[in-house]
Amino acid sequence: MIVSSDRVLSNRPFNDAPIGIFDSGFGGLTVAREIAKELPEESIVYFGDTARCPYGPRSQDEVDGFVQQICTWLVGRDVKLLVIACNTATAAGLEHAQQRFSIPVIGAVIPGARAAARATKNRRVGVIATKGTVESGCYPQAIRNIDAGITVFSTATPKFVDIVEQGIRMSRGPIEDLTSLASKVYIRPAFQEIARDYLEPLRRCEIDTLVLGCTHYPMLKALIGGVIGHNVLLVSSAEEMAKEVRETLSMRGELAHEGNIAKHEFFTSAPNLDEFQSFGSRVFSEPIERPTHIDLSRL
Repeated sequence: MIVSSDRVLSNRPFNDAPIGIFDSGFGGLTVAREIAKELPEESIVYFGDTARCPYGPRSQDEVDGFVQQICTWLVGRDVKLLVIACNTATAAGLEHAQQRFSIPVIGAVIPGARAAARATKNRRVGVIATKGTVESGCYPQAIRNIDAGITVFSTATPKFVDIVEQGIRMSRGPIEDLTSLASKVYIRPAFQEIARDYLEPLRRCEIDTLVLGCTHYPMLKALIGGVIGHNVLLVSSAEEMAKEVRETLSMRGELAHEGNIAKHEFFTSAPNLDEFQSFGSRVFSEPIERPTHIDLSRL
């Protein structure tokens, strides 16, 4: 259905309403970053549930409860589209959220799975993700739903999240130096050894495509690519989700009006706002506004 651009929400055109994005912490800011690059006129409301991070070790039912709670809060802020920028949360709560809410809800799995299925030539695809995402089986199912002839090899790589967060905290330079600093931090012998332990079994499976099934992982492309081999295509769920958001809003006639001045707002359940702003700015690749703390009892 094409939604008229004359629709108005909270005294503003519906098309100029923000996109709601959330994650268990900082990783979803890689998705927010790609959406901001792909759609610079779109406003964003981002919620990082850092107080309850990580989601990976939690039960599917518990994480689903978090997803519905946060989506309800974002809908209350008049967003026009929801993005679950967390693979674990997508596996646990996407279908439930799509049934509950009247606006589109995009998850982290389908865009990456679709891109991998289209890209693979030898039909051997690897997936690296958190323990919860791997155990859910969501990526193999999604990829095989697109092409039943593809063989999918999945492995949990939880220490990669720690590497990202340690690496960024070690970086002391200005935001514009993030890429060069990250390259020096991430490609350290200890980190390479962890990456080899995780990725060598996948390399031996002769995959030609690897899905980075956690929103933290795009920040480790140099490390992962160097170990898995440059002949293996790395599929970033963050980049694919940004494309999915554009296509969805375009098909619905809900892209922001030309010339709209985008506003990006950041919220977190963690009380340490200085850390969220500092760390988040590095993940987002540019300074972010000071976030607002949201007590979980208000969700």
